[in-house]
Amino acid sequence: MSVIQIDRPITVRVLLEHAVGVLRRAGVPDPDVDALLLLGHVLGATRGQVQALTYTDSPVTVDDAVMITEAVERRAAREPLQHITGSAGFRTIELAVGPGVFVPRPETEFVAGLAIDSLRSMADESPIGVDLGTGSGAIALSMAVEVPHAQVVAVENSTAAFVWAKQNFHAVDAPNARLVFIDLADALHELDGLVSVVISNPPYIPTDAIPRDPEVRLYDPEHALYGGADGLDVVRQVSLTALRLLRPGGALVMEHGELQAAAIRSLLQADGWNATASHRDLTGRDRATTALR
Repeated sequence: MSVIQIDRPITVRVLLEHAVGVLRRAGVPDPDVDALLLLGHVLGATRGQVQALTYTDSPVTVDDAVMITEAVERRAAREPLQHITGSAGFRTIELAVGPGVFVPRPETEFVAGLAIDSLRSMADESPIGVDLGTGSGAIALSMAVEVPHAQVVAVENSTAAFVWAKQNFHAVDAPNARLVFIDLADALHELDGLVSVVISNPPYIPTDAIPRDPEVRLYDPEHALYGGADGLDVVRQVSLTALRLLRPGGALVMEHGELQAAAIRSLLQADGWNATASHRDLTGRDRATTALR
């Protein structure tokens, strides 16, 4: 554990400077942001409040200083920030996350937005949206909260992820959303031909590809990452299940890797989908593909 010099009082400023230095040396992306968030987590303060406490050089108790130092060391070991804080923000909601469930990423907020916009645009009085492979429940709960006149069903087949999703469904308490534990291929036959929008963020990394980020490689569950030799095994099943669930004119939204757009459009077209299109995120990378039933 890195030692804080004690030749000056332990204050928020001292701890923040120490945290930034430790995280920067460990190669953590955005060490300044993560340091602020870690201090805020321990102190029960927002980023803005931590910054204000830094400017006033406010003192910190020994117990809080120890907790902050331990949290910083965990992050320096590349444990995901969200595992340390126990939560992840996603669009307008806050989610509980930890070992066994994929931590929702900012880029997925863009993909979820495509499904939310599509669900809003449907003429149905109460359109149905389905999230295949919901993980923490991030996408499904965002759809339910942001399109309150819709009915949203989330499907998950990982026991570990389902535990986190169930906790988040209880906490968010969206009455128009429900969670189902079932395999993708067998999901929701009672809704065949009735669904307006299907979205999925399936595992799409090829089995022999090793993620660069330690946070992904070491901490995200394999079932949420790897999609077979070409990364598209689960994508193929999503296509077939979505074709069964969607009504004519219904929309499919799928997240994927930035180099997979052409292959996924080809796959969907071969399955009989119409109007396939890829969409770039705010960084200019192909991040999602949509299609119509």
